[in-house]
Amino acid sequence: MENTVGHGDGEFPIPRIVDRAEWEDARRTLLDQEKALTRMSDAIAAQRRRMPAVEVPGDYEFTGPDATVTLRDLFDGRPQLIVQHFMFSPDRDAGCDGCSMMADSIGPLSHLNARRTSFALVSRAPIERLMAFRSRMGWDLPWVSSAGTTFNEDFEATVDGEERQAISVFLRRGDRVLHTWSTFARGEEPFMQVFGLLDLTPYGRQETWENSPAGWPQDRPYEWMRLHDDYGAATSGCAHHADR
Repeated sequence: MENTVGHGDGEFPIPRIVDRAEWEDARRTLLDQEKALTRMSDAIAAQRRRMPAVEVPGDYEFTGPDATVTLRDLFDGRPQLIVQHFMFSPDRDAGCDGCSMMADSIGPLSHLNARRTSFALVSRAPIERLMAFRSRMGWDLPWVSSAGTTFNEDFEATVDGEERQAISVFLRRGDRVLHTWSTFARGEEPFMQVFGLLDLTPYGRQETWENSPAGWPQDRPYEWMRLHDDYGAATSGCAHHADR
C-alpha cells in the first residue's frame, strides 16, 4: 500500500519506511556524498581567494538616507565589501521578492564586520522608496540608491534595461577599489537560507525542475515566493533566478 500524508491540496506520497539499521546505511552513503560536496566547496572557495582583481576606475556617488555616499564610503573603514544588487527599479513601489528573501537571511552584520567585511544593498529606485520599503520589511541593512549612476550597468546587474539579481565583492586598499568577484541568478542561492533548509526536507523546494519521486508536490520555480508579509497574495512580485 502506498504511504501518503494528508495535505490541504490533497495527499502526497511519503518516503519508503524502513527500520533504523537500513536508514543508517542509507544515511552513511549520503553522508559520504555530502562530505565530498563540502570538500569541493572548500576547493572552489580556495580558487576564489586566488582570483585576480580589476581596479574600479574613479568612484561612484550614491544617495544615502542622510547624505551622498561613495563606493569607498560603503566599506565603512573595512577592507572588504559585499554588495547585494537589490532589484528595485525606479518604476516599482516594492522590491523584488527573491532579493527580499536574501535580505531576510542576512541577519546581524556584526558577524561579517568581525571578519573585516561590510555589506550594503544598492538599488536604482529613489532613496525615499528604498527607506520606506526597508521600514516595512523591518531591516536595518545599509541601503543606497544608485539612481543617476552607471553602477548597475557597469557590474552587469542591469543589462539592456533589465535588472538581474546579483552580488559583487570589492576590496579596498587605500583609495583604490578592486572588483574581485560577482555572481548572478542561482549563484545567490547559498546566501538564501530558505533554500538550504528546504533542501534538507523530504519534499525539497517543491519545484518542477527538481528530480523528485513521482507524486511529490511541485509548483513552477519561484512562483510560491512572496515578501515575508505578503504570503497569501495571488501573484509573485517579480521574476528571479531565470537561468538555471
